[in-house]
Amino acid sequence: MSLSSRGVFRKVGPPLLPFVFIVAVAEIAVRAGWIQEFLFPAPSSVLKTLSDDRHELFQGFSETALAAIVGLILSFIVGVGFAIVLSASSFLRRAFLPYAIFFQTVPIISIAPLLVIWFGFGRPTVIASAFIVSIFPIVASTLLGLQSTDPALIDLFRLYSGSRWSQMVKLRIPFALPQIFSGLKIATGLAVIGAIVGEFIGGGGLGSVVDAARTQQRTDKVFAAVLISSALGLALVGFINFLSWSALRHWHASYRAAGRPHGDLG
Repeated sequence: MSLSSRGVFRKVGPPLLPFVFIVAVAEIAVRAGWIQEFLFPAPSSVLKTLSDDRHELFQGFSETALAAIVGLILSFIVGVGFAIVLSASSFLRRAFLPYAIFFQTVPIISIAPLLVIWFGFGRPTVIASAFIVSIFPIVASTLLGLQSTDPALIDLFRLYSGSRWSQMVKLRIPFALPQIFSGLKIATGLAVIGAIVGEFIGGGGLGSVVDAARTQQRTDKVFAAVLISSALGLALVGFINFLSWSALRHWHASYRAAGRPHGDLG
């Protein structure tokens, strides 16, 4: 085994081995009759469903991915902007931050019917659902990063008569980038979840596929849709990891030491 092959195996092997083991045990358990297939499908049945219903699943994947990405982009723009405003005034933080926390604690499934009333059935409701559940981690992480700027650097900016705007753009935001990307990674998974929850109520995407498969008692199709949605979340988090590595690798200690994108999802 070459050095490059060993490196790939060290990176891919640890998460792959438990997956292969669980799939093998599940296949044996279903085929041996220890688990009824209508309760838990055999992995081979799920794989067959992924092939047979690939057109329907791909269409659902495309709709969910688009809604989740649009909702995530909106939550990033609004969340970072809101955090910048809050960081500028302790009064604004005391006035508005409790409401942001309140909306984070409200289960999205309980307000999804309201979103249908406000936005109607279809994509707008799904995007709004993805936006609502993904904005708070971005606000909280960005605000934490902006408030964690080294006071000595802030004093240095003041010493050289730097304006509040230049201090924000050239110091606070770059200093907060690691926290911003951490919040964005959390928000990415939540955006996918929010999109699928919105689809349960507003229709379309993988949420509708799962809902229809549930009424048909097609657990194989439910598992296929869940796997695809998980793959979507992993792909988006991987993309955010790449963006954070590209932005921070030249100056942030953890990235500079590694010299490559982080292998974990955190």
